[in-house]
Amino acid sequence: MTTEDRFSMSAEKYLAKHNILVYLEDSVAQLLEHREENPKTNAVKFFSEYFNSLRDGNHTMFREYNFVQATPHNRASFVRLFWKCYRQIGKKGDLLSIQEYHSLISLLCPDFPFEPVQKTARIILLDDALDCLISFADFIYAFQVQFYYDEFMEKCHEIYLSLMQTQRSPRDPVVVPSGTEDTKVHQNSHHPSDGVDAMQYFRAVYPLCDRSTFSTPPGNCLKEILFNVPRVSFYGFLMALAKSESINDHIGKLPPKAELLEGADSELTSPTIRMKTKTRPVSATGNSKHSSSQNVYTTQTSSSSLSSHSNKGKNSQINTRKTKKRKDSSEESSSDSDSDSSDDTN
Repeated sequence: MTTEDRFSMSAEKYLAKHNILVYLEDSVAQLLEHREENPKTNAVKFFSEYFNSLRDGNHTMFREYNFVQATPHNRASFVRLFWKCYRQIGKKGDLLSIQEYHSLISLLCPDFPFEPVQKTARIILLDDALDCLISFADFIYAFQVQFYYDEFMEKCHEIYLSLMQTQRSPRDPVVVPSGTEDTKVHQNSHHPSDGVDAMQYFRAVYPLCDRSTFSTPPGNCLKEILFNVPRVSFYGFLMALAKSESINDHIGKLPPKAELLEGADSELTSPTIRMKTKTRPVSATGNSKHSSSQNVYTTQTSSSSLSSHSNKGKNSQINTRKTKKRKDSSEESSSDSDSDSSDDTN
């Protein structure tokens, strides 16, 4: 948003566009809940930590799903948080199932539903191969598009089904009586499985970019995708959205795919905000009791935790060596005392 657009908006529109009231109400609610356990909490310091965490994008860690999906900033920040915590999976080249990815997401948001993850898998694998394994790079970009543009994709799916329905039941061809026997009637030669006409689909989808209250891709990005192909399928359209560098730049949270796994892991500061309700992670199978132990990939959630574990390992090794030395010295002293006693006896 340019400076002119920002100052030309009314105060109400500005607050609504950036969801300012959502964060103000949530910060006050979190402060009141925090004060129940810590009556001496400094309100100024609490609000400072809250909005610093909001600025840094760590405010969605361990929060409930209703808050994570409440605003576009929250959704994009959660995708970046997932990338920060688990990109070691991509560096190692591991392939995971959608149940395992959902378990990893549930460690950051315990009540995160399985449906968005399943929709993400359909973008990559289609309906007939949901049991296949997915690379981290493919999953993270598809998950970003699915989660950030969820409402837009639902509308696009409705439009696509409507166009497919029109394509399946075309009007009967009209034959002019004066035509000869050699007259050929032009009919649509495309099979419904070939998708829909790309330009027709663009004309139906494009108005959503200006009239919608939810997040939508820029119109220029849709043109780049749909103007270069004659026909398009729905999942082909979603895959093109996931692979689009322009859309990734528009969301602005993930690096380009070539730089996705580069650089050192940055430390994450756990926010002071806690969940309002204690919920258990929701597993893909619906069994919440064993969800934390099943389908969870053993990886650390931050580089700081990795360093802490390595320090613990070093300390344990040092303690072991000290104990061993003490044991050896005690054994030597006991053997010396035994030898002395035997000499005295003799």
